[in-house]
Amino acid sequence: MALGWAIIGAGMHPQQKVAPAIGLTPDSELIAVLSRDQGRADSFAENHGAQVGYSNIDDLLADSRVDVVFVASPNAMHLEHTTKVAKAGKHVLSEKPMATSVDDAEAMIQVCQENGVRLGLGFELRFHPAHILAKNLVSQGKLGRVRLLQGHWGRGERGEPEHLPRTGLRGWWEDPVAMGGGSVIMGLGVHVFDLMRFVTGQEITEVVAMTDGQTDAQPLEHIASMALRLEDGTIANVSCGRMLPDTLNNFTVYGTDGRFTGTATVWEARMGSLEVVSETVNQTQDFEYDYLANFVAELSDFHSALKEDREPAATGPDGLRSTEVNSAVIESAKTGRSVKIDRRVI
Repeated sequence: MALGWAIIGAGMHPQQKVAPAIGLTPDSELIAVLSRDQGRADSFAENHGAQVGYSNIDDLLADSRVDVVFVASPNAMHLEHTTKVAKAGKHVLSEKPMATSVDDAEAMIQVCQENGVRLGLGFELRFHPAHILAKNLVSQGKLGRVRLLQGHWGRGERGEPEHLPRTGLRGWWEDPVAMGGGSVIMGLGVHVFDLMRFVTGQEITEVVAMTDGQTDAQPLEHIASMALRLEDGTIANVSCGRMLPDTLNNFTVYGTDGRFTGTATVWEARMGSLEVVSETVNQTQDFEYDYLANFVAELSDFHSALKEDREPAATGPDGLRSTEVNSAVIESAKTGRSVKIDRRVI
């Protein structure tokens, strides 16, 4: 029997990625979509083959055909929507960032546990084969002791010297409260933070951040550069920005016995190439461009987790740890000081 999906949010991410990926995921069906505007919900449903569009969340949650809800609402609404979904007995796959505060992230985990539903996070970079290989190389010691990691995710348009504010239904991206105090940190950097945790199996313990925002004049940043320290002392560098039209979205792991580089792999599409140079492994591989492959893998994993009664690849606690890093990075950018991360016990 097909797994019934619903999506909260009818913006660009659900339109271009989530709904099409559901359509390509085996044994999955898009049942419903929720939008603040009924006409937009109906149009979304028609365009993506959903059974129905809703403008009232209670109506969506009363639909017995819905098993899982993908929460793609504005960042600050993730707790509210996750709480309602979990109390309705439906599983939750939340878009990143998980929440705009550590307290909210912790509450999301708790409400899902209390209601016996699964909670997963939309960290699609975990599903790129290059990053899975990097994780295996590190865990098997093929690169020796990891000493430095570097990750970058940028985007932009040529001829755009200043940030052009989003408007209309995407206007919340310009609202510091709705975003959670960060822009590219929340939209791009969060993926790289999680990727470094995923590949190394280590937590991030300290951060130092420099941005062009987090000030009274410019509350939200467009460019950010961060230095991180991991549990064993390994140093990592993360940069992200939306004013970078010819960006190189690479990920590199430097070890005492070798190096892994993913070239253009830090992107929503499955693409790019990898190179491994080490004492025992020397490998290169190119990846054919596939815009939806990582998302389909993410949804397939969540479906398998439900069938196998296990946690998904990216869990609620993973989201909490990333939220802790996000909050520390924003604090560091505001204060100009390094911030040590006080991890919550879960």
